Amino acid sequence: MKFESMSQRHAYILERLQAEGNVRVADLFEALDVSAVTIRKDLKMLEDKKLLFRTHGNISRANPYTKDRNVNEKENILADQKILIGKRAAEMIEPDDAIIIASGTTVLQVAKAIPPELRVTVLTSAMNISMALLDKPNIEIVQLGGIVRKTSTSVTGTYAEGILDHFTCSKLFLGVDGIDMEQGCTTSNMMEALLNKAMIRTAQKTIIVTDSSKFGKRGFGKICPLGDIDQIITDDGISPAMMRDLENMGVEVIVV
Repeated sequence: MKFESMSQRHAYILERLQAEGNVRVADLFEALDVSAVTIRKDLKMLEDKKLLFRTHGNISRANPYTKDRNVNEKENILADQKILIGKRAAEMIEPDDAIIIASGTTVLQVAKAIPPELRVTVLTSAMNISMALLDKPNIEIVQLGGIVRKTSTSVTGTYAEGILDHFTCSKLFLGVDGIDMEQGCTTSNMMEALLNKAMIRTAQKTIIVTDSSKFGKRGFGKICPLGDIDQIITDDGISPAMMRDLENMGVEVIVV
């Protein structure tokens, strides 16, 4: 389509951002049928007005970088969706599985949803996840040791990473603070990111469990590129464009 005026182009860009959350700049070249120079000027003007945030090849509605927040603060964000995501993830756990459940408010719901009669071994870095599993008699719990992060009630550090070398697990259920096409999966804490990397190496299959607010966000610590992920379980707040991009990269997206 062809927009003659700058105001029409700006309105179109902001409408797409509102609908999709993140937009590739290359898509704007095609949709607006204008030069790269014109698009860059438009985006610079909108960014100066704090109406969008630019990264390499993409734009988003706001600064995508997230801060490290307390687990008590996180658990109230999209709480109902997290419960549904956790239940769907728990359905993937098979009898006699050996799995890793990382730390986070969404993966906590995975632990809570495991049927008490299911015989399974759970390796976790999160103390609140171990506590949630204590009353399930058929679950063997392997609690990692290390430096305790009070904000997440979990452990990190080289001791925890080294212990993982002694195990092999079928599935990893991993929570993240951000997912975007450029940086992949990220978290707001560097030590957490290093432990998550070790977990991915230990597991045969990596399943991201996350609510839709994490798409288009990014944290300080890079965990892995999207190509290392097998599945993502999320809620229906994910944009069609993000879902399409993920599936084009070979990531299976399950929406609850």
